[in-house]
Amino acid sequence: MKKQEAKWRNQSRKVVRLRMDAGFFFERAVRSLDKQNYPKALKYFRLAVEKEPDNPINHCNLAGILSEMGRFEESNEVLETVLNEIDPELHECYFYMANNAANMDEFELAEEYLVTYLEKDPDGEFAEEAEEMLQMLAYELGRPPRRPERVDRPEWFVKHDTARKHLEEGRFVLATQLLEELVEAYPDFLAARNNLALAYYYTGQFQRAVDTIHQVLETDPGNLHALCNLAVLYQHLGRESERDRLVGMLKKLVPTHVEHLYKLATTLGILGEHEVAYETFHRLLRMEGQPEPSLYHYLAAASMNTGRWRKAQKYWSIAAEMDPDSPVPRYYLDLLREWRLERRKLPLISYHYQVPFHEQAKSTEDQTNPVPEQFRVNPLVRSSFYWALQHGDKETKQQILQLLGWMADEEVEQILRQFLLSPDHEDELKKTALMILYQIGAKGPYHVLLDGAERVISAEQLAKQAGEIQVWRQVLECCFGHMKGCYPEALLQDAQILWTAFLTQKQKELPTVRKVEGWAAALEYVIAKLHGQGRTQTEVAEKYGVSPSTVGRHARQMEQTCALSRHFKEISTRSTE
Repeated sequence: MKKQEAKWRNQSRKVVRLRMDAGFFFERAVRSLDKQNYPKALKYFRLAVEKEPDNPINHCNLAGILSEMGRFEESNEVLETVLNEIDPELHECYFYMANNAANMDEFELAEEYLVTYLEKDPDGEFAEEAEEMLQMLAYELGRPPRRPERVDRPEWFVKHDTARKHLEEGRFVLATQLLEELVEAYPDFLAARNNLALAYYYTGQFQRAVDTIHQVLETDPGNLHALCNLAVLYQHLGRESERDRLVGMLKKLVPTHVEHLYKLATTLGILGEHEVAYETFHRLLRMEGQPEPSLYHYLAAASMNTGRWRKAQKYWSIAAEMDPDSPVPRYYLDLLREWRLERRKLPLISYHYQVPFHEQAKSTEDQTNPVPEQFRVNPLVRSSFYWALQHGDKETKQQILQLLGWMADEEVEQILRQFLLSPDHEDELKKTALMILYQIGAKGPYHVLLDGAERVISAEQLAKQAGEIQVWRQVLECCFGHMKGCYPEALLQDAQILWTAFLTQKQKELPTVRKVEGWAAALEYVIAKLHGQGRTQTEVAEKYGVSPSTVGRHARQMEQTCALSRHFKEISTRSTE
């Protein structure tokens, strides 16, 4: 008897307690739906509602399964309960009710629901479908379609919508300004605060982004967008323990709203949780009535990242059929074919629905512009430029400033003006930024922090400096024109290096260029001398139409100054090898 009791006790320790919460019943309901067992799915959705009666999504799921079973009237009763008692702002319920009414041939009632939906949420998720449905109902009713009355949207809504568009199009500074105004005026507007955190993140202001997300979570600890954004930020900042804790939380979530599922799935993919991302994208595919081609790309990327290359091939093929004008599915299908033929290890695929940047750069036809058009409008590229400008080394920042000069739009102007007033950047870089601002047509005066003090520089001062820069360029162009065809190409490159080194060393007292040919002749003479080409000052002077004394005077000044330059020493070393 004691042995039996002991055995029973040991077995009882192995019993695992199930958490019978709403999420558990939702999962059971989805599995039942997959098996087309609607009565069982209905039972589980009812249990989910009982567990969380104040969660409107549970009620919408219940209404959805009732509609699938043809119980349209019951479905609308549930949706009316949501609007009347739980969440009057869940306007998509009107769209669902319109579908149910149409299925019961109550066309006028369906029309009423659709008009109400479009009046309350003119830019809603189903706005386009609602417009099409109004046209169909008008045909059934034999009269012109009813139009929703125009409802003026509040100022805060318009401002937030504008800020969101700025974010999507990479105009992060403009978005930040609008969102900061919104958050100050409406402190409880969490969507604006979440987007403000993203704007800070995209412009490299990581700590401000973290602080803003924490403000959201203080008000709403379960805010999915905030949790996802914070996890990505922690990963970027290398705060692994905090990132892992958040990832553990995110993997347990089972959101039912399509928008939340997209956010969760893409975030998990970015965080490297590809298996869970794969499952979540699959759930989205089951929920979406008309999936976008981008969803098939997400699924293909998750498939590749979990080693399911045949599935990836299938999903990219579907995306290619649905979106024949997009190069993305074809690019990955071709790449997949190459990987399989060469038996190479499958790489990690980005979840972004676009061809990788390095491939876009290869395909650009405009070789004179270092920033291809597709990069100029790509928010991810802009974001990487802004990060590099904040956190890169001096040389990287110099390159980014030049690239921003090519992009030359209102957003770039704002970035450069902020750069001028930051104490974290070298004065030399700020002088470059000043000149770029002038060259892209930004209005003066320009406020800049130099030597620890704020100075105001007029457009006239920069115009004078720009004129001098143009003259220095003319010196180099003149020298190239005379040297081309007479010297190896490498010597022309050395001439450019030498002239740049000379101007850099003489930065505080740049030479006055009275005659371009005099300096160009001196530059050629010094290069020829360094490389043992045997040109005399008189020969070079005659070539340029200047006096030998002018060539000698400028050449001595150039040699004395450039002797201190690392670039000059490199040229000297090469010329003696």
